[in-house]
Formats: sequence, structure tokens, C-alpha cells
Amino acid sequence: MLSRRQKHILIKSFSLFSVVRGYNILVVVIAQYLASVYIFAHDKPLKSVLLDLNLLMLVLASSATIAGGYIINNFYDSEKDLINKPRKTMLDRLVSQNTKLSFYFVLNFLAVVFASYVSFKAVIFFSIYIFAIWLYSHRLKKQPMVGNMVSAILTVTPFFVIFIYYQNFEPVIFAHGLFLFLLISMRELTKDLENLKGDLALNYRTIPVVYGEKVSKLMLTIVAVLTIISAIILILFFKIGHMYYFFYLSIVLLFLYLIVLLKSNKKNHYLILHNILKFIIVLGVFSILLIDVSVVLNRI
Repeated sequence: MLSRRQKHILIKSFSLFSVVRGYNILVVVIAQYLASVYIFAHDKPLKSVLLDLNLLMLVLASSATIAGGYIINNFYDSEKDLINKPRKTMLDRLVSQNTKLSFYFVLNFLAVVFASYVSFKAVIFFSIYIFAIWLYSHRLKKQPMVGNMVSAILTVTPFFVIFIYYQNFEPVIFAHGLFLFLLISMRELTKDLENLKGDLALNYRTIPVVYGEKVSKLMLTIVAVLTIISAIILILFFKIGHMYYFFYLSIVLLFLYLIVLLKSNKKNHYLILHNILKFIIVLGVFSILLIDVSVVLNRI
């Protein structure tokens, strides 16, 4: 049996894990390594990629920065989240705001330490990334259009740093990046529709608040069509191995998304749409394995 103190520590740990969204960070770490092996450094021996200490430090720096970003975002959005996500917020509030801020500064310090192992340029990069996340959480996320664009850019930044590290400028990378950026842009706007009640109550000037649900849904339809087009381009014009299965499924799911979007007018509807996009993103991460199923055997 666990003692009261042990139970208290365990509950606090779950609360902190919820705040930093540890499951999301784990997916990002897996995605960074898979992208490195199959896309960014596909011409290098598998062992040299997996045992690359510089890559490990960049991944750790990214993880620490993202975790810190979730904390500062949670700090500024605590009132809004209490309206939009009351159950999750009650769990998150088991850790005090002071404790969250302490972890925020520790994580950002660790991110800079990890980056310093790679280079001074990496330190500058992550320092700017940390500042950009704070600026977004504090000010930019309340601005229509700008907040959505910045959020999408910050989300793909962990992949951008790996892209810069390997200096791989093949067109297929930009095609994958465009598909991911459009998908994340859809997710951000869908989240705004899902959180409309809290945004209205606290005067967040998001796209649905400023322009209304109809305009937001029209914008989502346009971006969804662009995302489908980008998936078709990847299938027709690039060598992506068996990953074309993922893109065919994505196209089907995006059409399903559009059908549901037309009839959506409640929070639960937008939650379904959000989950469809999350499923596509997570599935896309593990579908990177399909680019070359023989990579492990051929590159050891």
C-alpha cells in the first residue's frame, strides 16, 4: 500500500505530466528520430544517426522547450481552460502556479544547456524559440490570424531544427513540411472553434470570436482543400515508398472532416473534428516507417 505522502507525490506527478502533456512530447521525440532516419538523413548509416549525440541534444532541447511552452501556456490560460476544460484544469491545478513557473525556468535552462553541447548557434536558436513561445502565450495567441500562424510555426519548429542540422534541402522535405503545416493550421483553428466559449468570456480575439463561426468554417474548408492537394502532390510526384497509404487515408479522413464540419455547431462536434486531425498527425508520425520498410536491414 502507498503511504499518504507517496499518493500525494504520485498525484502531483500526474498533474505535472498533464500540464506538460508528456504524451505529446513523446510523439514529437519519436517523430524527430523517425524523420531523421527516413527523411533528413536517409543517406547516412542508421547507427550513426541513432548514436549521434548532437541529434540527441537537439531532441532533448526541443523536448525541454516544448514542455516549458506547455507550462507557460497553461499559466496564462488557466482561467480560460477552467471554462473550456474544467476536468483537466482541476487536475492541472493540483500543482501550484509557483511550482509550474519554477519548472518552466528549469526546463528552459536545461534546453539551453543541451543546445550548448551542439553549438553557440543552437543556443541562439533555442533562446529565440523560448522567447517566441512566451510571446505567443502572453500576447500573440489572442490575436486573430497572427496567433494561428505563429502557433503552427512554433509547432513545426522542432522539425525545422533537425532540418537545419542535417542541411538537407530536397524538395520532398518541403512537400512533407507543407502538408504538416497545413494540417496543424487546421488543428489550431478547429481548437479555436472548440474553445469559443472561454475565448468569448475572456476577450481572446481569435478568428471565430472576431469573424464568426461561418467565416472560420469557410477558412477551414479552404485549408482542408489545400491540405488534400498537398497530399495528392506527395503521392503523384515524390518517392515516398509505402507512405502513400497514409496519404490516401488522410485524404479520406479530410473529406470526412469536411462533411462533419458542414454540420458542426456545438463544442462536441468541434472536439470530434479536432480528434480527427490529431489522429492524422499521430498516424503520420508512425507512417514515416513506410517510406522505406527495409531501411533497418540496409543501413545498419
